[in-house]
Amino acid sequence: MPEVTAEQIQRGRGPDPVAAARRKALTREVKTVRERLTSSTGLERAFDNELLRGFAQYRLTGSVGTLVLVAGIAAAACLWLPAYLVASWSGLVLASGTLIVMLSRRYLSRNPETVQIRLWRRLFALAEGFHGCCWAVLLLLFAHIDAPGTKIFATTSLLIVSALTVMLASSIPMAVYAGLAPVFIGIMLFFWERRDIDSMTMATMAVAAQLFFIFLANRLYASSVATVSFRAEKDALIAELETANANSDEARRKAEEANLAKSRFLATMSHELRTPLNAILGFSEVMKNEIFGTHANAAYKEYSADIHGSGQHLLNLINEILDLSRIEAGKYELNEEALSLIAVVEECRHMLAMRSKAKGQAIRQYAEPDLPRVWADERAIRQVVLNILSNAIKFTPQGGEITIKIGWTAAGGQYVTITDTGPGIPENEIPIVMQSFGRGSLAIKTAEQGSGLGLPIVKGLIDLHGGGFMLKSKPRAGTEVTVTLPAERVMETLAALPEPANRRVA
Repeated sequence: MPEVTAEQIQRGRGPDPVAAARRKALTREVKTVRERLTSSTGLERAFDNELLRGFAQYRLTGSVGTLVLVAGIAAAACLWLPAYLVASWSGLVLASGTLIVMLSRRYLSRNPETVQIRLWRRLFALAEGFHGCCWAVLLLLFAHIDAPGTKIFATTSLLIVSALTVMLASSIPMAVYAGLAPVFIGIMLFFWERRDIDSMTMATMAVAAQLFFIFLANRLYASSVATVSFRAEKDALIAELETANANSDEARRKAEEANLAKSRFLATMSHELRTPLNAILGFSEVMKNEIFGTHANAAYKEYSADIHGSGQHLLNLINEILDLSRIEAGKYELNEEALSLIAVVEECRHMLAMRSKAKGQAIRQYAEPDLPRVWADERAIRQVVLNILSNAIKFTPQGGEITIKIGWTAAGGQYVTITDTGPGIPENEIPIVMQSFGRGSLAIKTAEQGSGLGLPIVKGLIDLHGGGFMLKSKPRAGTEVTVTLPAERVMETLAALPEPANRRVA
């Protein structure tokens, strides 16, 4: 037989979700690096678009504030300058502001996928530079006026303009530098030939303020980049969550369809298998017991017994598969009643006494006195005890010992513990034997009959009762299985049912 590689097995099972996620992340990383290498700012194209759009939106929303600022400064400048000069300067500043607004609107109307990032960044920087030059003209108007307060007014006005430029254009550092440079140069030239203490102080404060504005612009730009990055990560995460949600919905739909198909298959096959199986069991039992006369050959009687035993094993297997299927589908209905755990365990012990006696095993039972009844499904509890006890008898060697304990739990419930002196189960195989059709290495080596459904059925039935299941085992130390029922199922803790109204009246 040709050897099957792990890659072929993996390919047969379908795509590996971990590898697919790794390839997706690698593709995204390669795309990001490629965009950063082709960008002049070192950012992704989407980030550059967001920053340019932020600049355009800030400039549009700040145009009204700029208009108010120009009007206020122009009104105050009329105290020292002729009205026509102030009007000309105001018109120049407003024209440069209108140019920025028009460029911003045109950029926002364009498709972000087709826009040229470098071109628009330069256009915005040139517009900001022209706007700064127009503001700096104010210093030329006050250059030859020595009236009191002119130096403070002109310097303060341009520092306010510089702060406004930093706030509105911080998403494009080139535009910030272009807008601050004319103002900075104008202030330096304005105080260049002035040597009085007031002029020196004003010049120093103006330079310090411009340096602070540059530092503030860099911090605002870093904050804008971080905001855009977080927004992109959030959008990517939302997209991945939506994709994962869609995939989970599709997987759930397929799982529901598969579960429905499995239920239909089991219902159909159980009917189709039980019909001929009942005939096989009936006729083989008739032949085994020689009801219509003895066989001509004694071997026929032995063969009939083998047929009957195999049919019975197949019927038990079908019943276990159906029980497990109903439990997993949540369709197993509990017929609850008051019952005694001691009585159920004693009945199961009596049913398996012949098997344990044939192997020379001793079954010892210990129960705490005066245990009250519990509210549970008798058939389910009996099946739980039978499965655990039959496993203990099956894997305990000749002459071994099995101990059954029944008593109170620390929380006020009741428990059943079955301990054997068998070879035990390795710790790494306990999860295997708890799976459907899972069998340990000992069961495989000894070829013990079994479907590997006993313990999963036990756990499922106990879970339906709200109880607990615990398996402890070590090699050459035996196995201990404990099932518990909660305190809510002990009859002493249950509230009495209300009496009918007619009975109370009587």
